[in-house]
Amino acid sequence: MGSMDEREAREVKAQVSDYVRELAQRRVQVQDMHAAAVPLALGLAPLADGGYGVAVRYRLGLPAVRSIARKVAEQVGPAADVRRTGRIRTLAGPGGGPSITLRPPVVTARSLGETGRVRPLRPGVSIAHAKVSAGTLGAFVVVDGRMHALSNYHVLSGTPSARMGDPVLQPGPADGGRTSRDKVGELAGRVELEPHGRATVDCAVALLDDPEVDLRYPVGLVTTTAPAVGNEQVAKIGRTTSVTHGKVTAIELDDVVVGYGEELGEIAFDGQIEVESTGASAFSRGGDSGSLVYREDGVALGLLFAGSETGGENGSGLTYLNPIDAVLDALGATLAT
Repeated sequence: MGSMDEREAREVKAQVSDYVRELAQRRVQVQDMHAAAVPLALGLAPLADGGYGVAVRYRLGLPAVRSIARKVAEQVGPAADVRRTGRIRTLAGPGGGPSITLRPPVVTARSLGETGRVRPLRPGVSIAHAKVSAGTLGAFVVVDGRMHALSNYHVLSGTPSARMGDPVLQPGPADGGRTSRDKVGELAGRVELEPHGRATVDCAVALLDDPEVDLRYPVGLVTTTAPAVGNEQVAKIGRTTSVTHGKVTAIELDDVVVGYGEELGEIAFDGQIEVESTGASAFSRGGDSGSLVYREDGVALGLLFAGSETGGENGSGLTYLNPIDAVLDALGATLAT
């Protein structure tokens, strides 16, 4: 089976998904695996000829899952795009203890102060709930006519025990933020995540105390959105790795199993976007959660929420995004202009 158009690739993906479920029920016994899915994700992979194949992503260190991935590749044939990933985790963590160690930020002329106190607020700076370590302020959005900061659930809320009205700090607590001097807003909305459940988005918003903000990104204003189709050249600005560049390597990925720590366990995400770095280093690291990922022409594609520390062409890991339109729709938000 060679390259397919988008419709054909979706049909083959659906057929293979049924096959994976059957194999998993009969064969797979994964120790310490409590997610709502086996850690083998299927999606659409853009191919060099402009068509699509089936993206197959499986977690390293699980022989039973590797065996299923091999059988899937045999069924799909040459159009199978098979990649190994490390354990996929959120890129910030609750309770002041990040799931992936927060690294010092990459210091450039544009990134100075990203982990410090920045006023007016702008995209790419450290932000978090008062009881979360640190993540990234991804974008400014308007909800019910008022200016909000957009980031992830696990950055602005952290756990189901967080309450609307809880303080949100810039910088985040891991970067020295304190409620008494660094409060910039309050948790005002989120899409709930169920422990060991399934989801499509990891997102939340904070109502800002001061609506006067700097909307600019390194590419200028980002005020429009589009669905990812694959092979786009993209960039982001984040708290830890500052400005990085990458390429969309898969879309519509289902069963992306992401680790959230003890309280939420592992959650399976559907309809996700995958990005790999086009540089020598990683596209994202711990603390970059919540970054807005945009095309080089300034059109937003996704909200960064998770990644692995291995995988990808340069071995530095793969990054996963919620489609930005799904995020905005779920929150009743629009990008600020």
